[in-house]
Amino acid sequence: MQDRLPKRSEVANELTWRLEDIYENEADFDKELEETLSIADEIRKLEGKLSESAKTLLEALKLYERAALLMSRFRGYAHMRHDEDTSNSKYQGMDQKSVSAMVSFGEKTSFVEPEILQISDDKLDSFYKEEPELKHFELKIKEIRRLKDHILSKEMEQLIASAGEMQQTAANGFSMLSNADLKFPSVKDSEGKEVTLSNGRFVPTEMSKDRELRKRAFEAFYGRYEEFKNTWATLYDGEVKARIFNAKARKYNSNFEAAVDENNVDPAVCDRLIDSIHKGFDKMHRYVALRKKLLGVDELHMYDVYVSMIKDFDMEVSYEEAKEISLKALAPLGEDYLEIVKQAYDNRWIDVVENEGKRSGAYSSGAYGVHPYMLLNYNNTLEDVFTLVHEMGHSMHTWYSDHEQSIFDSEYKIFVAEVASTTNEVLLYHYLKNHAKTKEEKAYIINHFLESFKSTMYRQTMFEEFERKTNTMAEEGIPLTAESLYDVYYNLNKEYFGEDMISDKEIGWEWCRIPHFYYNFYVYQYATSFAASVAIASRILKEGAPAVEQYKNFLKSGCTKDPVSLLKIAGVDLTTSQPIDEAIEVFGEALTEMEELYK
Repeated sequence: MQDRLPKRSEVANELTWRLEDIYENEADFDKELEETLSIADEIRKLEGKLSESAKTLLEALKLYERAALLMSRFRGYAHMRHDEDTSNSKYQGMDQKSVSAMVSFGEKTSFVEPEILQISDDKLDSFYKEEPELKHFELKIKEIRRLKDHILSKEMEQLIASAGEMQQTAANGFSMLSNADLKFPSVKDSEGKEVTLSNGRFVPTEMSKDRELRKRAFEAFYGRYEEFKNTWATLYDGEVKARIFNAKARKYNSNFEAAVDENNVDPAVCDRLIDSIHKGFDKMHRYVALRKKLLGVDELHMYDVYVSMIKDFDMEVSYEEAKEISLKALAPLGEDYLEIVKQAYDNRWIDVVENEGKRSGAYSSGAYGVHPYMLLNYNNTLEDVFTLVHEMGHSMHTWYSDHEQSIFDSEYKIFVAEVASTTNEVLLYHYLKNHAKTKEEKAYIINHFLESFKSTMYRQTMFEEFERKTNTMAEEGIPLTAESLYDVYYNLNKEYFGEDMISDKEIGWEWCRIPHFYYNFYVYQYATSFAASVAIASRILKEGAPAVEQYKNFLKSGCTKDPVSLLKIAGVDLTTSQPIDEAIEVFGEALTEMEELYK
């Protein structure tokens, strides 16, 4: 770990993404943004006429598709430029300009969905016969009509579209405060050496073998968040109130119902997840007890959560080594899969290392018709190798979907978005465990799987409960204050980790730093996806080619079916609790394997 973060200009070119694949120069960004606004004006001329003829409807949808392609490009370009260095005012402006353009487009074209809803089924059938090209948009039209009960009048849709930019304020405020403005103090390790904290460096610091450093970093990091507790609470309250406005306007009973319906998922899927996780608390608490034993501590604290349970073994993996490992681990998916992965590595699809002002975390993004991109903050840890294959899974899902489907049909729902990424992680886990050279290395890999399972199945479900509880509070008129949010989060943490964990007071402020709480009930899908991925990876390793083919058919399917039906293509049925329960059993088996290694 370097003493200081490099400036963006100091990062080696080969470790940065090549956004020139989208636009060779920024004039092209402006050109396509303006073209989008012109298309919006062209579509607007058709207002009141979409039900008149098949030709008019087709014309409108063709224009809309062109605009969607352009918006994918300029929005992707702007937000990725912004995320390279969130303190760069030029790219802040570009990011805001792209959002404003999309809001303007939404306002001018807000009549489209209400008018499509007004077309009778018989008339729509005749339109398909008159203009066979309309079949290209059939899935898009069906998705619009699926939500018929929640689409409003043209005037109301225009009003909601106009509010869209304003409703991003809370999330934007969180991002700017967390990534650009919030500065963390340095802390001293047990030898008195100064260690600089940042959002990107916090977890790697908490993985340190130096317990005194972990404790000081933990207290300083969350202490800094606590200093702004009322600001974080206000931002989160603003996010929740925006959701309440939208849910009520669209005639939903709750924010949660609105969020899952947008993804075409039955709320019972999430309910089954929470029920199964609660029934599996015994294994989570067993994991905590094992961690306490292997670390050899009298008291297990929250700053002991990230450090490896294998005290005398560590793995440092360079980025070049990580790329080689990933190719071997993903080999069961076939040469065609690996060839695209190699393109990502060779052609700068990835922004690799942390720099001053860079957005924390990792993601996969991009632009339709170009290729996916990945943002990392690589720090040479085993966790970073898993993050690399995770984001590569997202990118490969996008690549296959974009190459097989139109822009509208390629947009897979968030519910299945984490499946490909986590399948890659599970394949990596099996590869590393099977190729471990020593007992310690094998235990280290199992430790990582246990940590990933804890973080994904249990932690993300805990996040989901926090969102559901706090959204319900707001819907019932209970104020979301710093203290009330603290209490909900702290009590959930105690319940999930159990009696063998000391829930330090600072952990109650962890909710302040979680960006996913601004993603509108995104997090439970990490857990359902993890369960699905455990099943898919197991089938791939046991059955080989037939399972791989089914899996790739899933990757290629975009949003051509509802998410639960898409997973059935890959052999997973989430209409039952079986995949969740079986995943928890796999967690128990890994625990047993670790316990056997350290009897």
